[in-house]
Amino acid sequence: MHDLDPHHIFELGLIMVMIAAGITAIAKKFKQPYPIALVVVGAIIGLVNIPALEPLKSFITEGEVFNFVIITLFLPALLGEAGLKLPFAHIYENKTPVLALAFGGTLLSFIVVGFSSMWLLQLSIPVAFVFAALMSATDPVSVLSIFKSVGVNKRLATVIEGESLFNDGLAVVLFNISAFSLLQYVDLGFEGIGLGIWEFVKVITLGLIIGGALGFGVSRLTRHFDDYPLEIIFSIILFYGAYLLAESVGASGVIAVVVSALVLGNYGAKIGMSPTTRLNISNFWDVAALLANSLVFLMVGLEITRINVADKWGLIFIAILIVLVARSVAVYSSLLFIKNFPNPWKHILNWGGLKGSLSIALVLSLPDDFAGREEILIMAFSVVLFSLVFQGLSIKPLISLLGVKKQERGYKDYRELISRSYRYETAIEEIMKVKKNLLITETVAKEIIDKYELGITNAQRGVEQLLEKYPNLKEKQQTVLHKHSLYAQHDAIDRLLKEGIITNDIAEKEQASITNKLVELDNDQ
Repeated sequence: MHDLDPHHIFELGLIMVMIAAGITAIAKKFKQPYPIALVVVGAIIGLVNIPALEPLKSFITEGEVFNFVIITLFLPALLGEAGLKLPFAHIYENKTPVLALAFGGTLLSFIVVGFSSMWLLQLSIPVAFVFAALMSATDPVSVLSIFKSVGVNKRLATVIEGESLFNDGLAVVLFNISAFSLLQYVDLGFEGIGLGIWEFVKVITLGLIIGGALGFGVSRLTRHFDDYPLEIIFSIILFYGAYLLAESVGASGVIAVVVSALVLGNYGAKIGMSPTTRLNISNFWDVAALLANSLVFLMVGLEITRINVADKWGLIFIAILIVLVARSVAVYSSLLFIKNFPNPWKHILNWGGLKGSLSIALVLSLPDDFAGREEILIMAFSVVLFSLVFQGLSIKPLISLLGVKKQERGYKDYRELISRSYRYETAIEEIMKVKKNLLITETVAKEIIDKYELGITNAQRGVEQLLEKYPNLKEKQQTVLHKHSLYAQHDAIDRLLKEGIITNDIAEKEQASITNKLVELDNDQ
């Protein structure tokens, strides 16, 4: 496929985007997790002979192409988007379970899968621990999309997303050590163990430093511009620059992107971005992440069909069993001594630790002459397919079975009523403004305004009934009012600053105070 001209490559890419967008749209319409639908349809396209799609399948399933698209093109965007939108306050509030899972859980899973594969599957040390590293990375996209649809507690979503953001970086580091250095370290004995630990710490620390420094630099840069298209470009350069720079000096590109995005999304947004910029940068990365995820999962489905599983069912079954047991050991052991973390949440985290595109991309990056590459390929692809389809489809019934979403009862109706009431109030304000500017008579406007006022009255009556039925909703209503008052205060400070009534220092101090209160409100929800 290397003889394809750029025009033909673009055509193939556009066809893939159209297929991915169509499947995603249908899945969203029927309120189903779109990543699973994409993997299944991708696998069907890969298995069925469709002449018109054969060039696309051949191009995408090339190892080099797949590896470049997933790791270099999409991974920085997906990690950047997730880090940008994750409030540091949420991570800090849940730092104990996030760090326990991302570091303790990942290392436990790596050790359990590695030694179990050596013992049960009779794999060599490098093959067993490369497979273990591949299975240490989790992909929360499917689970988080299900969480949003059923209204799962925000803290649980934060923990599973925080774990994935950081354990991806650790998994890549463990993979590189296992694939290319592990045998040397084993031969050196205790000295090798020390060298391995030093390499592990060095790669992660360098990634933290590079990501933090670049994130801080770009955050300071945004203070000098109030131009959201330009600031979006800065964020693109930051995420890809952090990844490529870190990788070029032997650091963790994944860790660098995550840290740079967290810094920009929290520190940068606070000191250098107007509300308009924050909204637009968030919308841009929403679109980028949806496009990237849609293409990634379709490509995973296409790629999975390349493996030949004939006479390998025993190997596949044991590999899946090892990974499931290792995940259970990792989750329950790392969260054993953490207080205020309900058991049903642990069960969801255990079953929701899905494997995804990163595992596939990493295994395809192994050299063709790597001993045991085919066995790792078969095991990794099989576990990812089982994980995304079987575990992904069963997570929603599990959430219902465990009653994790019970506390959300009444909130959906409440939010709909609040939204409706706010819409009608805004409509009345706009009508009054238009009436005044265009000299429309009171008689013409009153009939329309009366309809909206009736809608507001009905919505408020509905809210009062809900408050009687669900007393906790009163606090929710107060939170909504408090948030809107804080947004208004933020805009008022902006106006005072632009009119020269207050200085930059005072504006920053006041807006920082308002932002902190908004974060506190988000944390309390």
